[in-house]
Amino acid sequence: MRFAGKTAIITAAASGICRATAVRIAAEGATVACIDVSTAVSETVEAIRAAGGKATSRVLDVTDRAAVVATLAEIEAKQGPTSVLINGVGRSSAGKGGGEFCDSDPANWMEVLDISLVSTMVICRQIVPGMRERGTGAVVNISSVSWLMPTPTFADYAAAKAGVVGFTRVLAIETAKHGVRVNAVSPGPIETPATRRHPPETRARVMSTIPMGRYGEPEDVAAAILFLASDEARFITAQNLVVGGGRGIV
Repeated sequence: MRFAGKTAIITAAASGICRATAVRIAAEGATVACIDVSTAVSETVEAIRAAGGKATSRVLDVTDRAAVVATLAEIEAKQGPTSVLINGVGRSSAGKGGGEFCDSDPANWMEVLDISLVSTMVICRQIVPGMRERGTGAVVNISSVSWLMPTPTFADYAAAKAGVVGFTRVLAIETAKHGVRVNAVSPGPIETPATRRHPPETRARVMSTIPMGRYGEPEDVAAAILFLASDEARFITAQNLVVGGGRGIV
């Protein structure tokens, strides 16, 4: 029960890594506000409540800044000041085609940057000042090994996720003296609804780059996120923890 009496906000909580994180942090005592653009986020809350945990859901487009400000204010008014913030939203433009960078559409870059980087900055801007004033808080931002192990056609996503790490490190240094810790986690290939749709040849190619020889599970990343968010990591800040089975090693 590392998070007994604490409150958490988790974005992208409808599925995958952040759903697993929300379920686990609630099981360890936190009251959790689960945010996602998908209405399926309510299913995460149902799972938490069925296990005896406390959670609420909000459907939110994190690129709508006015809605972000209003929603986060509402959450904190109802469940109290935020102890733990986990930013998990991210999306590439690979599904829209366009191929390599020189053939890509600049409009797609801006969408990816807004979703995968700017949303993290905007949410932190709303929550972290309160943590700083209270002298306590933990933030974990989810990046990706995509910026450590470059993959063709993912230039915009790699740029955004590299930006998440850079932003994390600066914010961590600025808030360290105020008792706030800010870290990042960079997952490698993980079994999620999105990766399960990959064709066999894609999975085989990706698998060949993972020294441990398998895709990770969302729970593998959730464990790393919760460690960094917990008091066990009280002397760790400004770090990026790669959870990729050896992929993206530096």
